[in-house]
Amino acid sequence: MAKNEFDIIKHYFAQQQLQRDDVALAIGDDCALVNVPVDFSVAVSTDSLVAGTHFLADADPASVAYKALASNLSDLAAMGATPAWVSLALTLPTIDETWLAPFCHSFFELANQYNIQLIGGDTTKGPLSITLTVQGLVPRGQALTRSGAQVGDDIYVTGDLGDSAAGLALILQQQHCDQHLAATLIERHFKASPRVNVGEALRGIASAALDISDGVVADVQHIAARSNVAIEIEVEQLPLSAELLAFCDGDRQQAQQLALSSGEEYELCFTASAANRDALKVALAHTNIKYTCIGKVKTGSGLSLLQSGKPLTWQLFGWDHFVVKDN
Repeated sequence: MAKNEFDIIKHYFAQQQLQRDDVALAIGDDCALVNVPVDFSVAVSTDSLVAGTHFLADADPASVAYKALASNLSDLAAMGATPAWVSLALTLPTIDETWLAPFCHSFFELANQYNIQLIGGDTTKGPLSITLTVQGLVPRGQALTRSGAQVGDDIYVTGDLGDSAAGLALILQQQHCDQHLAATLIERHFKASPRVNVGEALRGIASAALDISDGVVADVQHIAARSNVAIEIEVEQLPLSAELLAFCDGDRQQAQQLALSSGEEYELCFTASAANRDALKVALAHTNIKYTCIGKVKTGSGLSLLQSGKPLTWQLFGWDHFVVKDN
């Protein structure tokens, strides 16, 4: 039974994985020591998940752990980085081993899948929150960024869009549907698949990339701003799952709007030149992940939505922690 912070570390976090060859020293000292291969850069990202904001306090701890790590792995994928190391800062109201055990099992199961090693962190008492810092390796000069989109590039997304928002609506009991459909969409909200293999394959092909964490309508504007271009999205080209359309009772416009505004999708959005279409097809063939062209990069600034080539005036917003929306 864990009685204090060091018991938690010993029983739940230390020596839970095989050690990577590039980790010289992990949990148990003041700092971890890692060895960076020659001619590689280290991609670093930090994200926090807070109970009541990113998940309900009574959410399944295994699902929370998966979501916490997957969302951070998605940041590495967006940069074309291969996962290597992760640090975890965990704040707990109390020592609850019925919560810790499934949380850690799920966390390490996903970490092992992507060969990312927990090398340190912190545990403390307070309102439930999880902060991860992930580090990945990318060949020097090959990282994907948001600033390389060029006028004339195609805009792509992986997978389907909108399922996470539908799952969240069900979790919050804002909408209802049949039990099987609800279970599928809730699972997709919590357990998105980080597109690490896609990000790695896009090196040297994509001109810009990011992951969809705040909604397409918000996230693509980061590419537009950093690249000094405009983005046009054709809503009829948005990839929609059969489950999302069923959730929307076949209302295609509602499904399209969810697809555009849904946060925590953790699909990749990227741009690539028309000249790279064949190279893109070959590079992504082995990933077994579908990708869809949803628009074009244009001159100008900002985002425009089109439906069958005609401008739309939909007022859609992505997620922002500090913006209060009118009901």
